[in-house]
Amino acid sequence: MIFKYDFVKNRNIFFIFSAAITVIGLVFLLTAGLKLGVDFESGTGMNVETGKKITAEEIQKDLEELQLEAGSIVLTGKNNTGANVVFEEVLSKDKIAEVKSFFNNKYGQEPNISTVSPVVGRELAKNAIYAVLIATIGIILYVTVRFEWLMAVAAIVALMHDAFMINAIFSMFRLEVDLPFIAAVLTIIGYSINDTIVTFDRIREHVKLEKPSTREKLADIVNRSIHETLTRSINTVMTVVFAALAILVFGSETIRNFSIALMIGLTFGAYSSIFIASQLWFVWKSRQLKNKRVKTAEAEI
Repeated sequence: MIFKYDFVKNRNIFFIFSAAITVIGLVFLLTAGLKLGVDFESGTGMNVETGKKITAEEIQKDLEELQLEAGSIVLTGKNNTGANVVFEEVLSKDKIAEVKSFFNNKYGQEPNISTVSPVVGRELAKNAIYAVLIATIGIILYVTVRFEWLMAVAAIVALMHDAFMINAIFSMFRLEVDLPFIAAVLTIIGYSINDTIVTFDRIREHVKLEKPSTREKLADIVNRSIHETLTRSINTVMTVVFAALAILVFGSETIRNFSIALMIGLTFGAYSSIFIASQLWFVWKSRQLKNKRVKTAEAEI
């Protein structure tokens, strides 16, 4: 049963599992890379509303009349009354005016069209990386000050694990990476570190009270701390996962990948908090205790 499960004893199973997924993910990322959306690459995005049920083939025919080739067409709306169209090229002002006029005459509504130049795409990508780095540095400082540097390193490894898993799965299934995806990653970082800190806080309380001096006692503290916070961690994550699932099912197509990223990240966030962060801290703390005992023994000699 779960309340008798020895997380520390079976830590290598989790480490091997994560390592295997990491290797597979690296292969996909190095060979296929990420499918970047218009937000990070040059191109044009168009949102069309028709007021009636349409098909991708109908939109395709409209684009053929305009002598345009779409990179992708995704239907939107509850009854497929709209479509998100992505063009790999940056449309000129004259062409945008022609497209707006065409769809306005045919459907009575002008489409929303946005373009991203190569320069803007690179700037957005750079800013997204900065946002993730700043959040990560802030977390490192916070955990180091509140707990200890070993816990800070373990927490960051767990966060990197979660962020990597999202990127790897998006690469495997060729899901588009856009600005909402970055928002999902930042949200996941927050939830993941929250779960990790709750467990670390309980570990710290037990360590202060019991002052473990052996590996076995340390393992007992880690196991008890995980069991004591396990229900809370699972309930917290499942609540948000259900919300993300509702967004995926009932939300628009434009935030579909945001919802998917959120569900993947939250799942791995809970996994890393329970099976990775605490176990890594145990491994490193055990070595620290061992080194301390060796130095004490040498000093006595």
